[in-house]
Amino acid sequence: MKKFLKWTLIVVVSLVALLFITFMYLNSQSRKKSPESTAIYDKAGTKITVAYSSPGRRDREIFGALVPYGAVWRTGANEATTFETNKDLTIDGKPLPAGKYTLWTIPEKDNWTVIWNKKQYPWGIKGPFDRSASREPMEDALQTVVPVEVLPEPLEHFTISFTDANEGIAMALAWDKVKVVVPIK
Repeated sequence: MKKFLKWTLIVVVSLVALLFITFMYLNSQSRKKSPESTAIYDKAGTKITVAYSSPGRRDREIFGALVPYGAVWRTGANEATTFETNKDLTIDGKPLPAGKYTLWTIPEKDNWTVIWNKKQYPWGIKGPFDRSASREPMEDALQTVVPVEVLPEPLEHFTISFTDANEGIAMALAWDKVKVVVPIK
């Protein structure tokens, strides 16, 4: 009986180790295709940091296919995208208190809904068999709808950037032939 338990334990430990190594390998391969990136706005005492993974286009149809229209998207790849601000902001006339949020979007052909959620999620999707976004709507802090701009040339990697704009800041989210700009005050 002891010999059976010993071999069972060895097999279980070996399987756990193999699964862990496989997970780590697959995770590293995913990060190569969607490297981590950070967009930072830091002027006049206002600091906004957005941490996200930047997936590549790789000759795929993006919006309406890989990223379906009308469905919540984690706004990047891998972990949920985070948005952190040290100052209270105003977005679409609505307040967004200083703090750390996860950033989600619902892409449509003509406009996107951009969502700031109060909860921090360990991953951007529910799991390997359920690819839907892990966002919990009851934790939403703010939503706004912004129009889609068509880019003249496709952009290979998903990118988030900040620029100064009339009376505030512009946060741009762009990928493939699509760009949306969120005005922030």
